[in-house]
Amino acid sequence: MKNLLLFLILTITLSCVSNAVADKTVLAGGCFWCMESDFEKLEGVTDVIPGFTGGTLKNPIYNGNHEGHFEAVEITYDPDKVSYKELLDYFWVNIDPFDAKGQFCDKGPSYLSAIFVANEMEKKIAEQSKRKVEEKFPDKKVVTPILNASTFYPIKGNESYHQDFYKKSPFRYKAYRWNCGRDSRLRDIWGDKATH
Repeated sequence: MKNLLLFLILTITLSCVSNAVADKTVLAGGCFWCMESDFEKLEGVTDVIPGFTGGTLKNPIYNGNHEGHFEAVEITYDPDKVSYKELLDYFWVNIDPFDAKGQFCDKGPSYLSAIFVANEMEKKIAEQSKRKVEEKFPDKKVVTPILNASTFYPIKGNESYHQDFYKKSPFRYKAYRWNCGRDSRLRDIWGDKATH
């Protein structure tokens, strides 16, 4: 009985500790298949969930009404392994910050890029990171906004196939990504800093 009690206390303690070191952020960078694939490669990221955010419509769906929402990903990360600033540095080199119509071959409001901040500290870091990009490209307009976080609606139900699409359908995913010109555009903008 004593060993069981110690085991339960240890389990609860470890659970609290692991929850304490996890943090989340939401970013939009066009196709959530690509954002999920890119961020799951980053050390310190423990989970990436595709979904929608930024709009007022409740329970948006992919094959239906998601008007006003961005296609986005909710990223769970360990701040002891990757900082919020490092996440944003990685985000920038995986998007086209100058496209006011969408991202790569995907055009329309739901494919726009954005950083969603949950508090003043994140806002300050996001603004600094955006200024850094603006300084790097003084002759271009960075259109990626910094917005207040709102409800994130993960993909669910019969649309759950979007989660891990790049793993479940690797050939379709790679063909889509190549045909969309995502990686060639990223190399054009970021050179060897592009992650692909």
